[in-house]
Amino acid sequence: MIEVKDLHKSFGDAHILKGISTSFEKGKTSLVIGQSGSGKTVFLKCLLGLFHPEEGTIAYDGKIYSELSVDEKRNLRAEMGMVFQGSALFDSMTILENVMFPLRMFTRQSKSEMEDRADFVLKRVNLEGAHHKMPSEASGGMQKRVAIARAIVNNPKYLFCDEPNSGLDPKTAIVIDNLIQEITDEYNITTIINSHDMNSVMEIGEKIVFLKDGLKAWEGSNATIFKTDNEAVTNFVYSSELFKKVRKMYLDEN
Repeated sequence: MIEVKDLHKSFGDAHILKGISTSFEKGKTSLVIGQSGSGKTVFLKCLLGLFHPEEGTIAYDGKIYSELSVDEKRNLRAEMGMVFQGSALFDSMTILENVMFPLRMFTRQSKSEMEDRADFVLKRVNLEGAHHKMPSEASGGMQKRVAIARAIVNNPKYLFCDEPNSGLDPKTAIVIDNLIQEITDEYNITTIINSHDMNSVMEIGEKIVFLKDGLKAWEGSNATIFKTDNEAVTNFVYSSELFKKVRKMYLDEN
């Protein structure tokens, strides 16, 4: 579990995060949504320890990050997996080498042990036989699956995904959503996803945190988002005619 209390972050005179408090449970896929400039990217980077808030605390399974020693922070970082928006694969490395990279950074495993573990997670994301391909030889969907394999190769407790469906066609995006949710369930990971994809919100949003102007404007689930009368949420979620129709159908049925 990750618990956030009264988080503030500024850059110069720009107050980006303005007292956000929330929590993210193990074994659940949680989505952080909001318009560009809402603070969600800064929020995610604070959770990753890349930005340091001026006020507030972030606790990982009861351990407050700001109170940890340098070694403890490094150990915590080894328990985090990250899927970047553009996959962020190393062009000069094979797919297998990309997946092994966190093991080289954070473990003392032998080469054969690292290869075995990388092979296991590549099979888990349905990429048997892709080990010796270069990233440039992989489709966008394959690259996302490689990024997920790399993120989970170290058995993380916490998985962070920044716009994992960016640039993907709708069918492939659903495959990636389902894969992230399956892995979260299997390994009981605390998973947090930054997203603007409303299909992801409706498919895997077990918890949804909506940010607006650096504030937490609403939180709930995909089961409750249709019921809210929060104007900021409804303006964001139902900006398309399709979701307006879906909401109307839902309210008519319930």
